[in-house]
Amino acid sequence: MGRDISEKEYSADDYVKFNQKIHDQLDTLKQVIEHPNFGLGDTFIGAELEIYLIDNQHQISPINLELLDKLNDEQFQSELNKYNIELNLLPVKAAGKPFSQLTQEILTKFVHLNNVAKSFSARPVAIGILPTLKEQHLSKQYMTDLGRYKLLSRELSKLRGQPFHIKIDGDEPIDFCSSEVCVEGANTSFQVHLMTNKDNFSDTFNAAQLSLPMSLAIAANSGVFLGNCAWDETRVALFKQSIDNRIPDDNNWREPARVTFGHGWVRKGAWELFSETVNLYQSIMPECFKEKMDLNPPELAELNFHMGTTWPWNRPIYSAIGNGHLRIEFRALPAGPTALDMTANAAFTIGMAAGLAPKIEQYLSRIPFQFAKYNFYRAAKNGIDATILWPQNYQNKPVEVPIKKVIDDMLLVANDGLSSLGVERGERDKYLQIIQRRLSTGVTGGSWAKNTLRHLRKSLSNDQACAAMLEIYYQNQLAGHPISEWGRCW
Repeated sequence: MGRDISEKEYSADDYVKFNQKIHDQLDTLKQVIEHPNFGLGDTFIGAELEIYLIDNQHQISPINLELLDKLNDEQFQSELNKYNIELNLLPVKAAGKPFSQLTQEILTKFVHLNNVAKSFSARPVAIGILPTLKEQHLSKQYMTDLGRYKLLSRELSKLRGQPFHIKIDGDEPIDFCSSEVCVEGANTSFQVHLMTNKDNFSDTFNAAQLSLPMSLAIAANSGVFLGNCAWDETRVALFKQSIDNRIPDDNNWREPARVTFGHGWVRKGAWELFSETVNLYQSIMPECFKEKMDLNPPELAELNFHMGTTWPWNRPIYSAIGNGHLRIEFRALPAGPTALDMTANAAFTIGMAAGLAPKIEQYLSRIPFQFAKYNFYRAAKNGIDATILWPQNYQNKPVEVPIKKVIDDMLLVANDGLSSLGVERGERDKYLQIIQRRLSTGVTGGSWAKNTLRHLRKSLSNDQACAAMLEIYYQNQLAGHPISEWGRCW
């Protein structure tokens, strides 16, 4: 979805040609993956950080294209809404000190971004959902003026045929309808990529799915939406509903959601996930690209483009770079609160996936896929106060246990997983201790935001309290200390 595409109308013939291409490329992908040299080389980690732009009154600042022009840095890219941009971090080798490298690059880029944004009286802030966001900010007038976003909005709305219904329960329920895909742009994330060996892909991907609730609960940073205290990680509910183009038919059958936890455990390898996406989801933007004939392995541009029009929380990625490789994109982690918090979340997430992979079969027979999906949504709603279904020794069925206990157990698993990737011991200790301290204090970004807002409401209106909370958050983000070290006012 990062390609430049002009706004246009698609014909029936466009859909036919595109569908033929992605099915043909699916067959090609199978052959490419089976090549002996595919994926050989060092393991790399990468990340993308989505960022809000705000003004000095803590409201959105819709200046992304003007800011990007002045930044003149290809690592910064546009996002769906005018008040968001994305920072694409450089890939780093997994061995050594990858998370320190990512942290340093985030800090360096943020200094540059902050300095340039000042000339627009704007400030960047990394947070899952901006607490001062208003419903009027989710309208088409705030969509970035680029063809690919206009096409995406038009085609998803066309499939839906009626407004998207956003309904999120919680202490302060949220219920509204919108015809705009811009609602999706309210969600900002820290998307982490891990190159994955083709022979171990199934085990690693399944381990990533199984452990995702623990990552999400401890990383939660989207507690407030439209001034309401919602889920600890409200992005999960909002993202799914904001682009859900499905309408039940007379038999109550619904096609799979384009935002999804998945459809089952992976059985044989990465290819089946690509095949699943091609065969379960209709094309919404049948864009064909000029083929790069000199690439070997092939680019498979249309297949990758189609994969980018579905949004699983963990996504398989194919790249033609080098000998070609596969990677897992962890899409559920929110932006913020600080660079150290985000890279610690990445370390914990990657470590669990790598550490659980060798023993994943012990879990899959004990946790049906639907249980893992249940755990994911429990974690999103209740954060580290959630209970999840998890197997216990000498019991013949999973029981509800506090997710805090599972997270605590997973710290050792994550340490082993990072060690298997060659991450240095001091690096492992530094970043997993950030997770440990967050767990022991019981404070995540999501719970901090809700508790701080409730306290500020005692003396301020809700709008004023949201702005005051955001200012406290912003100053703490600038200071850079992990959220476990932030002071509390409640």
